[in-house]
Amino acid sequence: MKKTILAAILLGGMLAGCTNKEQTKTEENMTTLNLTQEWDKVFSLSENVSHRKVTFETQYGLTLAADLYTPKDAEGKLAAIAVSGPFGATKEQSSGLYAMKMAERGFVALAFDPSYTGESSGEPRRTASPDINTEDFMAAVDFLSKQENVDADRIGIIGICGWGGIALNAAATDTRIKATVASTMYDMTRVSGNGYYDSEDKEESRHAAREALAKQRLSDPMAMAGGVIDPLPDDAPQFVKDYYDYYKTTRGYHVRSGNSNDGWRVIGTQAYSNSRFLYYINEIRSAVLVMHGAEAHSRYFGEAAYHYMVDGKAEGYKFVGEPNPNPENKQLLIIPEASHCDLYDGGYTELKGKGEPKNMIPWDTLAEFFNQYMK
Repeated sequence: MKKTILAAILLGGMLAGCTNKEQTKTEENMTTLNLTQEWDKVFSLSENVSHRKVTFETQYGLTLAADLYTPKDAEGKLAAIAVSGPFGATKEQSSGLYAMKMAERGFVALAFDPSYTGESSGEPRRTASPDINTEDFMAAVDFLSKQENVDADRIGIIGICGWGGIALNAAATDTRIKATVASTMYDMTRVSGNGYYDSEDKEESRHAAREALAKQRLSDPMAMAGGVIDPLPDDAPQFVKDYYDYYKTTRGYHVRSGNSNDGWRVIGTQAYSNSRFLYYINEIRSAVLVMHGAEAHSRYFGEAAYHYMVDGKAEGYKFVGEPNPNPENKQLLIIPEASHCDLYDGGYTELKGKGEPKNMIPWDTLAEFFNQYMK
């Protein structure tokens, strides 16, 4: 399996709105990270958007690498959006595309690599944590709030796939987040603890998994797993074929993406399997849009999260809470005929990103949602 190759190129320049102290810290952060200067995304840069590399710190002392997209010729203070996901991906893939598309529609948009991932700091690589990953979103809000061209009272977030669930957790935690989109979401705590479709939702299965992870910590704590299977078996489920077509072909492959290569640490998601971090999403007062494909294998995650968020109960949720105090600003948007990966980049009529774009992602609808609720 190919190893991640990072180009160690130092970027100069001043971040908008930084004090001299903040500027110095930013420059120091960039010297400690392996940031690539050339455009290396899986999509082309819009001629209507400006782009630059930035860094920011989390409360855990980790430095995150990000791409900041700004609409050209924009004036005054703008609404802003932080974007991350899918789980195991990098900002050069789906999250960067979402950020750029939002910048085309007038937002300052930040796509970031999570802690331990991509160009961001953290060792061992590709380690995950419900707490740390939720903090990643909140630290992104910190960063955006300090920018001269951002209205700190109009900040939202977008989480894609596994980061859709993390985005909901962040929205339940941080009241500065005025609007949230969870796109083609996974609940990483639910699937880690219960298996797909809750097929392993029993004490015996969880105990066996806990025993295996405990042994793994001593036998080979650095072992990696979870990358998209390659070569692809002929009898692979359709959603695995869809993952392969995005992550392993020219459509979406990236050298720093765990999903495109050897995955993440086997024990690196251990905390997810023993957490249920959507417990308080029924108390989110800010606006939330859950968007899922009608044909997505993961649709049940989004629909259940939406119903628990609004009603305080849903199939697949063992706990029952109170109905949401602000149900009127919660939306469930099901995209007809769309698969899980169609909402990564809009989808294509042929494999490897060939043929015609299917344009399954309703960019204008997302922009209207953020504009409505981040006034």
